[in-house]
Amino acid sequence: MDAPAALGYKVASHFGSAESSVSSTIATPGQRPRGGGVSGPKPAWLKIKAPGGGEYGRLKGLLRERGLHTVCEEARCPNVEECWGGGTATLMLMGDTCTRGCSFCAVKTARRPPPLDPAEPEKAAESVVLMELDYVVLTSVDRDDLPDGGAAHFAAAVAAVRRASPHTLIEVLIPDFQGDRAALATLLASRPDVVAQNLETVERLTHPVRDPRAGYRQTLDLLAAVKRGGAAGGGAAGGRSPFTKSSLMLGLGERPDEVRAAMADLRASGVDFLTLGQYLRPTPRHLPVAVWVTPQEFDAWRLEGEALGFRYVASGPLVRSSYRAGEFAIRAAFETTHPDPTHPQGER
Repeated sequence: MDAPAALGYKVASHFGSAESSVSSTIATPGQRPRGGGVSGPKPAWLKIKAPGGGEYGRLKGLLRERGLHTVCEEARCPNVEECWGGGTATLMLMGDTCTRGCSFCAVKTARRPPPLDPAEPEKAAESVVLMELDYVVLTSVDRDDLPDGGAAHFAAAVAAVRRASPHTLIEVLIPDFQGDRAALATLLASRPDVVAQNLETVERLTHPVRDPRAGYRQTLDLLAAVKRGGAAGGGAAGGRSPFTKSSLMLGLGERPDEVRAAMADLRASGVDFLTLGQYLRPTPRHLPVAVWVTPQEFDAWRLEGEALGFRYVASGPLVRSSYRAGEFAIRAAFETTHPDPTHPQGER
């Protein structure tokens, strides 16, 4: 699944002399790191209070009454209470079973997941209305078993949310559709406000970390194609391209120069927004954490990303790709480029 927003991952690398502190944990190309990694309890900056009560409790109760679920809960996102209280949430589409098996992700996998629920787009829209969301992230598992990778279903969900809640900004965190440009065009025709696809890690670690069907260059090419497709009329109205976004997990054994190269590659592909956060191992069967990245190091990565020209960089141990702090910056960017506040897409 190329949607770590739902999975609690994030990581950053080290600078200068600190570079040597991670060298012993780095795997050779194509090799899956095994054993090793950090030991002992998590550092204090990764320990948070469990959510409960207040607006979070109220919304959770309403969702349960209607049999609706969010990625925020199922992935145990550390920011769920903050995001829900501020009108942001992430919804999972196309079921809970992925056709891929990435080494960082705990989502269950199968070659042939259950059929799509044709009512799911309307259920997603109902969730948005019920939660009174100002900003929603629609993400999904990978569905390589479907001819279009689920692009039409994704587009139907965007359209349903737009009808039900016209003023909600819609971000889609999408699969790579195996590089199928026709599938991407189907998705872009629904005119999401932000299109995200996560690079996840540096180029050298791509295949120890991601499923073999995913690819470093494939993600970069998709993000660049989103910009081209939007400018050609498939994205935002008036010939505007949708904003694009990606994310890197740090703490998997990447070197500082590799992180810098990945950030530069994302900028060269036209990516507007970047998030970086600490990779957290979901189970002992998944890749070990090579290093805990400090908040100070994350802040240094934020400054490097800003210097590269990203419109916004959210970087921190608990940041997720759909982190609420990023939503503030994205909304500000929309207000700058689309001054009409009465419609979140199109005539602005």
